[in-house]
Amino acid sequence: MKSIIKKIVPSFVFSLYHLLIAIVGAVYYRFPTKNMVVIGITGTKGKTSTTEILNAILEEAGFNTAIASTLRFKIGSDSRPNMLKMTMPGRAFLHKFLAEAKTKKVTHAIVEMTSEGTKQWRHKFINLNALIVTNLSPEHIESHGSYEKYKQAKLKIVKSLARSSKKNKILVLNGDDLESEVFTLPQIKNIVKVNIKEAEPHTLTVDGLFFTYKNTKIQAHLAGTFNLYNILLAIKVAEYLGVNLQTIKKALENFGGIPGRVEKIFPQDETLAKLQNFSVIVDYAHTADSLEKVYGVYRDHKKICVLGSTGGGRDKWKREHMGQIADRYCSHIILADEDPYDEDPNQIINMVASGIKNTPKDVILDRRLAIRKALELAEAGSVVFITGKGTDPYIMRPKGSKEPWSDAGVAREELTNLLQKRSKN
Repeated sequence: MKSIIKKIVPSFVFSLYHLLIAIVGAVYYRFPTKNMVVIGITGTKGKTSTTEILNAILEEAGFNTAIASTLRFKIGSDSRPNMLKMTMPGRAFLHKFLAEAKTKKVTHAIVEMTSEGTKQWRHKFINLNALIVTNLSPEHIESHGSYEKYKQAKLKIVKSLARSSKKNKILVLNGDDLESEVFTLPQIKNIVKVNIKEAEPHTLTVDGLFFTYKNTKIQAHLAGTFNLYNILLAIKVAEYLGVNLQTIKKALENFGGIPGRVEKIFPQDETLAKLQNFSVIVDYAHTADSLEKVYGVYRDHKKICVLGSTGGGRDKWKREHMGQIADRYCSHIILADEDPYDEDPNQIINMVASGIKNTPKDVILDRRLAIRKALELAEAGSVVFITGKGTDPYIMRPKGSKEPWSDAGVAREELTNLLQKRSKN
């Protein structure tokens, strides 16, 4: 029915409809961000990780925080998973959420903001104090129509910071990202650009990273150069909000990691955990660039890779490229179902497989069986990578149907079963 309506009704009518909802929501909930510190976070990759890092710092500093993100919705000590498969839900959800946060004495809210959200004006009337742009690379091309239109959708969020009624606003950019210049608007006076040199010297390991910031040595239990950028972006906003460096250091060193983002999987049974001589990683990587970066963390390890692709009906252009990345880094690839929606999953897999020329591969559409096979192939010192879904709570099927799912949960179950069998041999 929705697809039929979209063909009949002009697109500008839908745009006006969504704008009206944003206006009504803001008025009805009395512009909840007016007297609250609000930090927006946007970019192609790293939004959720930066959100969680910044939140950990702000909580360590004693602030009462709220989060609206791909991962979860949190107000104070109450947190629930985001089960909507939408980072910025519609129908004035964010205004309602922020109004509730205000009634519960939240002082600082962190809101992930997406290009898809701007298409339906979900960023409107959220008065920002600060905005982080993590990076920009091609994504959602079919949805927006082109990379340039995707870029312009992100720029709308930056312009909303410029129009915000808040004083002393700040825009924090990844200065090492070539696209950062796009967001350097003259009407924003306080623009800070992060550079990796600010963290030198730094050491990266599979278990975490060590870096120096303003002559202070800091350890973080996060892997990869991409997470070092996320940390630096969060630090800049924390400093803007008056958090001292010792508090930042303490928060980072106590921060344990982010579900679905280079998440290490172990069996719950400690005895079985001692038998695990290989690593299992669940990660949200769903672009070729993010896939390459997460594989690069374990560059010197043999990798067995469970790989899906983009969701059905979208971003078909990058499927072959993702296959090429896996072909370059993995020793064995298992192509599995991910989120086919209304598209034939075999067609999706075949497009990914077209990029795989040299690496042994299996096609196992059943994602649980694919994970099981990957674990069975693992050897001592190797790494099983399960990418694409992260903490997504469903596999999206035809006609809007949903299959409840957890990559981490299924991986943990299958790992436990495997180790139990091995313990008996």
